[in-house]
Amino acid sequence: MNMVKNINRSVDEHVGSRARMRRMMLGMSQEKLGDALGLTFQQVQKYEKGMNRISASRLQHMSQILQVPVPFFFEGAPGATDGMPEPPSYVKDFLATSEGLALLKAFMRIENAKLRRVIVRLVEDCAEL
Repeated sequence: MNMVKNINRSVDEHVGSRARMRRMMLGMSQEKLGDALGLTFQQVQKYEKGMNRISASRLQHMSQILQVPVPFFFEGAPGATDGMPEPPSYVKDFLATSEGLALLKAFMRIENAKLRRVIVRLVEDCAEL
């Protein structure tokens, strides 16, 4: 029974993390999302941390507000069988931060592949300091 609870908790955390990532990609505050859902920003926080489970109807509404299909929230979820491997936790943790998301968005706008490689080397060198 504990294993089922752990899987459910992991899925709730994953769905909340995906909601947070998408909200941040849109530059939307927790308060604005909460207002659109008829909730407080504290409730949005609880959803994003996976402390509270998001109901099906609320997830549907959230998908419309965040402009993604419902399956978006489950991509890479524990136990998902979508054929895609789950990214390592450090990738999800990185993308869940505002700095990580900003870095990724800026990096993806760089069209010059040589410049991208130079930036990667620079960051690797900085990490060794």
